[in-house]
Amino acid sequence: MHETAHEGLKVEVLYGGEHVAQSPYILKGPVYHEYCDCPEDDSQAWQKILSCPATEPQIEQDFTSFPSINLQQMLKEVPKRFGDERGAVVHYTIINNRVHRRSLGKYTDFKMFSDEILLSLARKVTLPDLEFYINLGDWPLEHRKVNDTPGPIPIISWCGSLDSRDIILPTYDVTHSTLEAMRGVTNDLLSVQGNTGPSWINKTEKAFFRGRDSREERLQLVQLSKENPQLLDAGITGYFFFQEKEKELGKAKLMGFFDFFKYKYQVNVDGTVAAYRYPYLMLGDSLVLKQDSPYYEHFYVSLRPWKHYVPIKRNLSDLLEKVKWAKENDEEAKKIAQEGQLTARDLLQPPRLFCYYYRVLQKYAERQASKPMIRGGMELVPQPDDGTSVCQCHRKRPEREEL
Repeated sequence: MHETAHEGLKVEVLYGGEHVAQSPYILKGPVYHEYCDCPEDDSQAWQKILSCPATEPQIEQDFTSFPSINLQQMLKEVPKRFGDERGAVVHYTIINNRVHRRSLGKYTDFKMFSDEILLSLARKVTLPDLEFYINLGDWPLEHRKVNDTPGPIPIISWCGSLDSRDIILPTYDVTHSTLEAMRGVTNDLLSVQGNTGPSWINKTEKAFFRGRDSREERLQLVQLSKENPQLLDAGITGYFFFQEKEKELGKAKLMGFFDFFKYKYQVNVDGTVAAYRYPYLMLGDSLVLKQDSPYYEHFYVSLRPWKHYVPIKRNLSDLLEKVKWAKENDEEAKKIAQEGQLTARDLLQPPRLFCYYYRVLQKYAERQASKPMIRGGMELVPQPDDGTSVCQCHRKRPEREEL
């Protein structure tokens, strides 16, 4: 909320002037301003209110490699392995619901995103005491296998891969869009659902792609488009990795994201890692043709090919064949598109993201073999104060020591 509703909220859902379902809905107060620092002490009650799922398959999978977490080992290893000039790792400690951090490496500007979600969570629920490392870079870092000596260490990342052991959180992009959805962000998870272009029958029957040149297959996509314009409309909007190809392939004009959904089929091709546009494409009502990939985000584990999307080979060799299939099987294509959209809406709604973050931190804290500490060089990350967030908490706040 953008201001606290002390007496609660009355939400009316109307269609043609008539109440829908059980409208009006009454939320008993207070309903807090986003910046109100009023954490719920009872984490079980908080998770129940948010309807957090009993389990998250990706979290269970990620933690199988780490029955116990040795904080001393990590303190020695992480700075040596990942803290050099090319590093993008931030070391966090949360104690008494206060967030402390130190940066390891040169490329840690994206800590504003990890700070943002950790502070937001700490305002809503009392977090367990824990000490951990977040990788702010694109690529997952821990490639050791469980039976290696020494074994893998639990680095937290935004993207996973089949050959790595990182623990995955929802990407900075999805998380930021959730937190900023009411403050001027246009491409957020909710706005996409209300801007899905023409109805299915009126969409252009072509596969569509726009994006940077961050993977060679994207260049192949443009070449395919030039050769098969009746099936595919693909263009590169910015050249960085393959600048020599611009003259040959041309540069496409930027398009508003919502205009993508004028097309029936969306091609999702990896960037440097998993393409972080994928959640937004899934929330539209076009059919997503997804490239096979070793990379994944936190929610991919719940998606199935031919049920939620149409798979295409890594080298795109069957893309045109799949587009033709979709055109010839319009009802089936529409059904897959709708099923994918509904599933993405469930997996990516804001409460699920808060639940997911909390569950990862909780699981991690349970496995710590020693007490987390505020280490030398760490600084307190203060809660934001924009002058509008002064509020009276109606529940007991956790005791906070000045450290």
